[in-house]
Amino acid sequence: MQTSIIPQLRDTPDGEEADRILRACTHCGFCTATCPTYQLLGDERDSPRGRIYLIKQVLEGETPTQKTQMHLDRCLTCRACETTCPSGVEYAKLADIGRDLVEQQVQRPFHERAIRFLLRHIVAYRNRFAFFFHLGHFFKPLLVGPLAPLKQKMPPRRKALEWPKTETATRTMLVLDGCVQPVAAPNTNAHAARIFSQLGVRLVAPKASGCCGALSQHLSHREEANDFARRNIDAWWPYIEDGAEAIVLTASGCGASVVEYGHMLRNDAEYAEKAARVSELARDLSDVLAQEDLSQLGDLGHGRQVAYHPPCTLQNAPQLHDNVAEILAQAGYKLTHVRDPHLCCGSAGTYSILQPTMANELRENKLASLNAGEPDVIVTANVGCQLHLESASGVPVRHWIELLEPSAAA
Repeated sequence: MQTSIIPQLRDTPDGEEADRILRACTHCGFCTATCPTYQLLGDERDSPRGRIYLIKQVLEGETPTQKTQMHLDRCLTCRACETTCPSGVEYAKLADIGRDLVEQQVQRPFHERAIRFLLRHIVAYRNRFAFFFHLGHFFKPLLVGPLAPLKQKMPPRRKALEWPKTETATRTMLVLDGCVQPVAAPNTNAHAARIFSQLGVRLVAPKASGCCGALSQHLSHREEANDFARRNIDAWWPYIEDGAEAIVLTASGCGASVVEYGHMLRNDAEYAEKAARVSELARDLSDVLAQEDLSQLGDLGHGRQVAYHPPCTLQNAPQLHDNVAEILAQAGYKLTHVRDPHLCCGSAGTYSILQPTMANELRENKLASLNAGEPDVIVTANVGCQLHLESASGVPVRHWIELLEPSAAA
């Protein structure tokens, strides 16, 4: 694709990267076949190819409108398009650049700005989110009438499990606690720590670490996302220097962000080298466990039917590897057939809040596919998908790591 980026953008880091990405696109349209929003709406502007054209126009000096913003907002950033593109177009990176440019030129209505502000300043901070999470549960009985749908969106309270004592562990790995997961699904990392303990590995979650930065990144506050990345790098670095083998990501949405730290901070003289090392060490939970001897865990499933929803971030982020199905099968579970596993469930970080109509339709379609095989339980590998599916599922939805603990597998 030929480009003519305006001079004030052309020689900037964003302009150079956008130009490189755009020139790789051949307008073939293969991406439309795997795009969830195009499948639902049938509008070229709600396909990756259409959005690439919209971003190109802005880069070339055309003034964006609220319609431009709307079509970019509707993108889930699921990256399914990247897996089918024969030219290797890095669409997600281009989408971040395009959204940022449009955000600078198109003022959102007040209510949209307010919601986005609250998401960035509450959800991304673990303690603030915990306060409002518990406050919401306190007032839950009052959510009736037009407020009743809010009950459905509210994740249930879960009693936190204790982490194992690992004085005898000979190996150390880090794990990201994040922002939402320790509040809404506090036992995911606890279950992981218990499994690793059986393998002689001490799993450490430094208290100073926090949000991975994905929320800010996708809400067009990329420097804020970079600050979250720096904070996590600072929290992890002493352990890395002491020989931590890996940074284990139990939420693939966070994993897709952490593996990009090297790219995000490539122009930061102080952090570039550290960020690149962090990206190298970052691995999905299933990828780490696939390299370990899990035979000692025995037959936990006893043929129980499990429907697995692979999150988009685990399927499509190039540096992450999905071994969940193989691990569950090895543990004795029977994986049901799920139609169209590549299609997004509609969670997509804050998407289910900012684009509820689209998100709910995608969830309905996904649950129909997952429930077709009449599973005993639905599992996934990302907290966002777990909470989004759980809010409308008649079948229990859990993080897959829970099924590897005898006490939780029943």
